[in-house]
Amino acid sequence: MTARSEIRFVLNDRDVTLGAVGASDTLLDFLRIDRRLTGSKEGCAEGDCGACTVLVGRLQNSTLRYEPVNACIRLLASLDACHVVSIEYLSGPTGKLHPVQQAMVDHHGSQCGFCTPGFVMSLYALWMENPDPSETQIETALQGNLCRCTGYEPIIKAAKAMTTLGSPADDALTQERAAMRAKLADLQDGRRVEVAKGNSRCILPASVDDLADVLVHTPDATIIAGATDVGLWVTKFLRDISPVVFLGHLDELRRLDVTDQAIEIGAGVSYTDSRAAMAADYPHLGPFWDRIAGWQIRSMGTIGGNVANGSPIGDTPPVLIALGASITLRRGTDRRTMAIEDFFIDYGKQDMAKGEFLETITVPRPAPGTRHAAYKISKRRDEDISSVCAAFNITVEGGKITAARIAFGGMAATPKRAAQVEAALVGADWSEAALLNAATRLGDDFTPLSDWRASSDYRLQVSKNLFRRFWLEQQGGDAPVRLSA
Repeated sequence: MTARSEIRFVLNDRDVTLGAVGASDTLLDFLRIDRRLTGSKEGCAEGDCGACTVLVGRLQNSTLRYEPVNACIRLLASLDACHVVSIEYLSGPTGKLHPVQQAMVDHHGSQCGFCTPGFVMSLYALWMENPDPSETQIETALQGNLCRCTGYEPIIKAAKAMTTLGSPADDALTQERAAMRAKLADLQDGRRVEVAKGNSRCILPASVDDLADVLVHTPDATIIAGATDVGLWVTKFLRDISPVVFLGHLDELRRLDVTDQAIEIGAGVSYTDSRAAMAADYPHLGPFWDRIAGWQIRSMGTIGGNVANGSPIGDTPPVLIALGASITLRRGTDRRTMAIEDFFIDYGKQDMAKGEFLETITVPRPAPGTRHAAYKISKRRDEDISSVCAAFNITVEGGKITAARIAFGGMAATPKRAAQVEAALVGADWSEAALLNAATRLGDDFTPLSDWRASSDYRLQVSKNLFRRFWLEQQGGDAPVRLSA
């Protein structure tokens, strides 16, 4: 296959073609240093503060979608055939403040101003998608943006006022959408892309089959979908990640299919794109999904990446283990399928051979009589790493517990099932006493570490407490432990 040796994308209203692109080059550095578009700020350089938020438009099944992303950890080479929208583009040719910007001025939503461009871009994305959002929707959209000056109240007031100052129908992104869709479609020429800067290489395969071929011949490559983890290897640890193989642009891996038996999730499906299907079958996962990082990270990060990196504190693996999910790995034309809990071997070690990649995650649809819950315990409610993550899947028939799958993250070197707890539950009456008795077996399953997030004793105690919370929530009504949306 003849590869294209340049990436091509649109930045605001300008076409960009770049041949010299390294694996560690970030979108934020390109904006600020190369193009002198300094409205986007660098704050945390790890996707937490939102000061660098921009919109990235991409075609998905011929539909042009714009999503907020963290430019600080969005790698430049991944932008092929995308439309990048920075804060500078909002004013349009007249230079007049955008309705979102004017609302921030009118409601005193900015003080020092450092975070303001990021807030504006997140609110812009929300305004384009939902011009009359509820306060909960506003707060959810702003999870990934930090403000230490005005606080959130005036910013939320500004968000409520956006639609009184203008309509998305009159916005430049709306009016140019058809033309931009056609332009991005032309940029998708179906070819593999290989770019480099010195010895630093980036590869964007043309298809999943091409991805499999690339990895067979480049088995030591760093595989990147959303870069929400690998991006920090670059910005915080200054690691050399070359050669990099990107897969986030492959529509074949962004497919999500719901059959009578299962939800089939491609490895490139983002948290945002998986939420609706997961919450439809498992309603408790809607609010749980909303606590995974902020909107920008949920737009970039993928379920496949969260599984493949093998982190013991990843949010989705305990949930997927409890639900009995399986994964399909591929190397070349060979595929193998395994239960997801068997994928995690030890800390930093997964059952994945060189040249192999995760292709699909299969989540069974709920069976009759099953009761589910998922809990995330963290220092902050929003945009924080789990101290403990727990997921319950218990089958009750005739007042008896006939099956139990309970998984924890943050309690061991890998996400792991609580085998002794499950054994204590199966055959027991469906009762609070049975759950609390089983919880006493957690010490047989786990010996958690103490670290800056939580002590070992705290982790064990809070995990035991979740069994009582699970029981109370299963009783329905206004359980005192239920948190508002």
